[in-house]
Amino acid sequence: MNDARYPIGRYIPVDPLSHDDRRRAIDQIALCPDELRRALGGLSTAQLETPYRDGGWTVRQVAHHLPDSHMNAYVRHKLAVTEDSPTIRPYQEARWAELTDGREGDVEISLKLLEALHDRWVRFLSGLEAEQFERTFLHPATGKSWTLSQSVAMYAWHGRHHVAHIDTLRERMGW
Repeated sequence: MNDARYPIGRYIPVDPLSHDDRRRAIDQIALCPDELRRALGGLSTAQLETPYRDGGWTVRQVAHHLPDSHMNAYVRHKLAVTEDSPTIRPYQEARWAELTDGREGDVEISLKLLEALHDRWVRFLSGLEAEQFERTFLHPATGKSWTLSQSVAMYAWHGRHHVAHIDTLRERMGW
């Protein structure tokens, strides 16, 4: 891919998701913390402050964005299972990335948070029955209802997408 915004390509929804596709997506969610830790390994403070593309977030902000985003996803998924088609609460991810903890925080804290969060999230997802993956939540900003299956697939892509931002920057910079 030549587009630094989408190093693995844009997300392409797969609907319906087969049982095997869903299992692969959950496996990818499980791998995300280790992949992020690998991608961040050995980077200096100056490298963490480097934007992954012109006008993009710094590596540090990307590292903090993943647990921010995935915490929201985890809550959305639990709401979808425990409530009838809840309307979720959107958040302003770009504004979150500009807060002090996103701009300056130690990436190790976010790595630990992501590891713990993904452990809980994967346990939760792995314990669901097939029909529970058809439960939905409504995203008010888009007016779109998402099934858990659709959301799981999108977040599996999301983790790979941001790790690829760091990996492609490292490759471009020779780090």
